[in-house]
Amino acid sequence: MGLDEAILAGSKSVAHLTTILDQAAQRDARFLFTRLSQEQFDALPEAHRVRIDYDPLSRTGWFGMPDPLRSRTRVAVVAAGTSDVFVAREVVRTLGWYGEPALEVTDVGVAGLWRLMERVDELQQMPVIVAVAGMDAALPTVLSGLVSGMVIGVPTSVGYGVATGGHTALHAMLASCSAGLVVTNIDNGFGAACAALRALHALG
Repeated sequence: MGLDEAILAGSKSVAHLTTILDQAAQRDARFLFTRLSQEQFDALPEAHRVRIDYDPLSRTGWFGMPDPLRSRTRVAVVAAGTSDVFVAREVVRTLGWYGEPALEVTDVGVAGLWRLMERVDELQQMPVIVAVAGMDAALPTVLSGLVSGMVIGVPTSVGYGVATGGHTALHAMLASCSAGLVVTNIDNGFGAACAALRALHALG
């Protein structure tokens, strides 16, 4: 695949995570943690905690050194609102693990379309854009109609009422009339980053 192993921490006990880390340390392995809660991280043995670069917002952890950052930025991560940033940061951190810098653009949801239009020229230069949005999730459709690069939509669970849980956002993206828009599962920033990486590998 060209992608390293990632450890989904959310469903694992601290004892299980500690065993994984013990074995990884013996092999001098490195990997990316996803869905690693603050409580899980705090409960890990100190010898392991000091080796993990932990980001509580995205709930990601880097065990070992990430790939060196490339000089050229080829991916933009665009979040509709600041409430969606926890997912956007998972995208950015996953890309960063593989040495891909990201242009982060936040709070450009279509309810204030002028904010997005102010950044369109910059976004048009990106081969791949990950668009993160909850509520009605119109951002990926609008953005996909404005740029020629690949757009990956990530619905978030942010919202209330009929938008609760992100299903409205997911259905809106899947029903988009914008040709070629790719959509991940709800809150799946990690999956979106991996899709972006695969696209970049194809580009060479």
